[in-house]
Amino acid sequence: MSTSEKTPPPTDAPAIDAGRIVAKKRPGDLAFSGTALAAGVLILLTLTAVAVFLVIQSLPAFRADTSNNHILRGESFWPYVGPLIFGTIWSSVLALVLATPIAIGIALFISHYAPRGLATVLGYIIDLLAAVPSVVFGLWGALTFSGFLQPFYVWLGSTVGQVPVLNILFGGVVSPTGNTILTAALVLAVMILPVMTAICREVFLQTPKLHEEAALALGATRWEMITMAVLPFARGGMVSGMMLGLGRALGETMAVTMVLSGSHIVVFQLLTSANPTTIPANIALSFPESHDEGINTLIATGLVLFIVTFAVNAVARWIVNRRAEFSGAN
Repeated sequence: MSTSEKTPPPTDAPAIDAGRIVAKKRPGDLAFSGTALAAGVLILLTLTAVAVFLVIQSLPAFRADTSNNHILRGESFWPYVGPLIFGTIWSSVLALVLATPIAIGIALFISHYAPRGLATVLGYIIDLLAAVPSVVFGLWGALTFSGFLQPFYVWLGSTVGQVPVLNILFGGVVSPTGNTILTAALVLAVMILPVMTAICREVFLQTPKLHEEAALALGATRWEMITMAVLPFARGGMVSGMMLGLGRALGETMAVTMVLSGSHIVVFQLLTSANPTTIPANIALSFPESHDEGINTLIATGLVLFIVTFAVNAVARWIVNRRAEFSGAN
């Protein structure tokens, strides 16, 4: 055979197109990629269907004439939903502020301080707590936790509540039952703590060992190594955990409904009997007696909650993407 002649490549060899090698697609790869694509498309279709349903069913709530609406009772929609938005965001932000430092501390202890055996046991416990139903937390908060906190609330109101600036939060007549917005926020903080801790723990464990060893080799203490190597690397992951916990707190229904006796008011005081309520709790309490346009009004409040939650997730994604290059995650 002449040297100028070329032997044709076998049929199962990778195809060469303009200098680029294309790998052969096996049946398993095709099945996996197709399944992943179908799952992604299904999620988008489901989200779109939910959004369309909420928008269509909410339209009657925005009519000018609300005299026949037993929920709005002649007022417009936005004055009705405004206090609900405030109560939802206020209780969720309080829960996030209370849970974030505790979650980061527990995650750091599990990942960098606890012995291996203890860290494994604590990791299992955290994962199990994340699976506890919200109604259990609600019962605990309403029947046990609120009564336990009530004497502390009395002391807090008589001391901190007398400070001119802090009385905005801790002033007023203390609730005799302990069922306050602060109790609801504490219950929400306990609920979102396992999820936030699990995410932060996994992110801390992914810190490159070379970064940690380099900091220790330069004479840094363990805490200095954490502040210089672990926390900057895990910043995006910590924000993701915080936003995931905030998303669960925003949509929580049963725990807040069972703990809090709220009303349509805007108040910042944390210890009084007059408390704002949340959108999910209002829907749960008002839906059994609703009919006609009242149901549409409650669905419209659900649409507002959907938009708020979507905005929170979008902001979290933006923060994570902005911090990814700085943290070394890429």
